[in-house]
Amino acid sequence: MKPIDLDEYPVHQAPLSMARMTSTDRNFYDRCYFNAHDRTGDVFLVTGLGVYPNLGVVDAFATVRTGDTQVAIRFSDAHEETSTKAEVGGYRIEVVKPLQTIRVICEHEDLAFDMTWNGAFDSVLEEHHTLMAGPRAILDATRFAQVGSWSGTMNVGGKDLVVDPAVWTGTRDRSWGIRPVGEPDPAGRMAETPTGGHWWTYVPLRFDDFALMVIVQESPDGYRTLSHATRTFRDGRVEQLGWPRTEIKYRSGTRHPESARLHLTTPSGEPLVVDIETLGFVALNVGAGYGGDSDWTHGEWRGRNWSSSSVYDLNDPAITGKLPYGTIDHIARATCNGAEGWGMFEHAVMGRHDPSGFVGWLDMAP
Repeated sequence: MKPIDLDEYPVHQAPLSMARMTSTDRNFYDRCYFNAHDRTGDVFLVTGLGVYPNLGVVDAFATVRTGDTQVAIRFSDAHEETSTKAEVGGYRIEVVKPLQTIRVICEHEDLAFDMTWNGAFDSVLEEHHTLMAGPRAILDATRFAQVGSWSGTMNVGGKDLVVDPAVWTGTRDRSWGIRPVGEPDPAGRMAETPTGGHWWTYVPLRFDDFALMVIVQESPDGYRTLSHATRTFRDGRVEQLGWPRTEIKYRSGTRHPESARLHLTTPSGEPLVVDIETLGFVALNVGAGYGGDSDWTHGEWRGRNWSSSSVYDLNDPAITGKLPYGTIDHIARATCNGAEGWGMFEHAVMGRHDPSGFVGWLDMAP
């Protein structure tokens, strides 16, 4: 193995070339995620790019919902060398100003955009994220997140959209570490003791004067395995907001969250309540490559210069039947102390979750 360009810079954190990962776990990943919407609830874009060095794969996806239709584009290729470039096929990401300004470009006949992200507040380094399956960590990752605005253009199915930063907003994150990617590992002995369920809530929100980041992950019995709640102000101050409590109202006969209330606590002990209404959503297991997606999974080897495109009818029973078994990103309209905010309510409640009243994989809200 030869040295690479990055080895010229003082960025090493291990006695290895930057061409090698410190972990030999096949599931090592390095990924970015973005979403964008115009606050109407009618248009919602979710997109991202991932590098999987130990699998030798780089891929990207973009999926946009307009009305009841979701269009998904994917690109994949061989990952040849670690570098600062983030591109694959007709997709690329340009870091204009680190932690502040990012340009994202997608070129495909079914979905194209050239959009620039500007952070509205400082990015937030979240709590270290670990998820165990028996004695093994199947997720061991670090992530930072940010809220901001978008500018540029988008074309969906031949229709041009102007992305005006006065109304287009969204959230983004960068994460790296270990998580299930590519072709699945054999279940082995762990198949004998399945987890029984997974509950996850991630809520980044942008208000005029501050940004909120709330993350809660719980086991089927309600035991909390990840908890993060912070408020970031324009001057860079970050407040910790205690132990978040959630109240979620699900649509009858589904696991679809129609609204939520977050109970937070300021450092002085004052309650801070956030009410959330969910609008349009994108199902991450429908074309976006996240867990449970039957069409494509992040890190899968599909050959060189591979791309695909799909269009999904979100009223199709085959699609709606998948929604309770994956993570869904909802556009969120929020209020906090009279202020209006926008962002995302990302939620998954799969299988059993005692605090929510779900006892198994098939039951739905009353």
